[in-house]
Order: sequence, then structure tokens, then C-alpha cells
Amino acid sequence: MQIKCRILFFVLILFTCSSCNDNFISSIPDYPVNLELNLTASYPTFKDNPYQYLVFEKPIYNNDRIGFGGILVICGWGSSSIYEYFAYDLACPHEADSKIKVVPNDIGQAVCEKCQSTYDIVGGYGIPLNSSVSKEPLKRYKVSQRGDYLLITRK
Repeated sequence: MQIKCRILFFVLILFTCSSCNDNFISSIPDYPVNLELNLTASYPTFKDNPYQYLVFEKPIYNNDRIGFGGILVICGWGSSSIYEYFAYDLACPHEADSKIKVVPNDIGQAVCEKCQSTYDIVGGYGIPLNSSVSKEPLKRYKVSQRGDYLLITRK
């Protein structure tokens, strides 16, 4: 009986520890990401405006880093506030090529220019829609807001 209890205890500990890790490995490689946006001075119509998006395919300043294929930033619907900002890599995860990008539209989606996979970007997850060839979500980046500034970094 004690052996069964010990085995059960070990299995429970192993399961608990393994469920805490995020083992998802994106097909998009980890590239440096560091982009700061001043919403008031540079992008006043973007602030708190749902379904509006910004695309960065080249750095603005020398110290900016824009990931593998570029950065897509969208004002979407958040859980912690009315509006929330989300950022994704522009590279389609199905194609995994920095030159093959998704193109955002005005209904909160981004569509791959090659495979036509469509991703929901307004909710913050970047998940492919049912009709998509891709089964992997867009690579997400962390967005921190301090006043009128957004800081986009790797997670």
C-alpha cells in the first residue's frame, strides 16, 4: 500500500510540475524585439481606437528591434480594460519565412499573403480561424503601457 501511495504521490508531483511550463515552441524563431511607441505624439488616432493597427516592417530608430518578420500592433478588446493593445510578429507561422507576412484588415484579422491563413488578432491570441491551413497562432509579443507610451518586447 505504501508503495502505491508513493508512486501516486510521485506521479502527481511530476504532473503538477510539468503542467506549469509553457512547452509551446513557435515555428517563428526568437529574434530581438524592442519597440517604443508614443501614442500621443506619433500615433494620436491609434490610441483607444479598436480595430486600428500599426505595421512596422523596418525599425524607426537605430535601437529598435522588430522581431523576425516585423511587428503588427492592434488596439483590441481587453479583459483588464476596455481597450488593450496586442502585438504579433508579421511572419506567418505556417510559412515560417520572414519575407512571407500576414496583412491586417479592418475587421480584426490578419491574412497570410501566401497560404491565405486567417488569424484573429483583435482578441489578443492571434489564433488561426477554422478555414486556415495554419494550425499555429501568430507569435505574440508583450505590450506594456505606461501612460501614452507602449513598449513592445519579447515575452
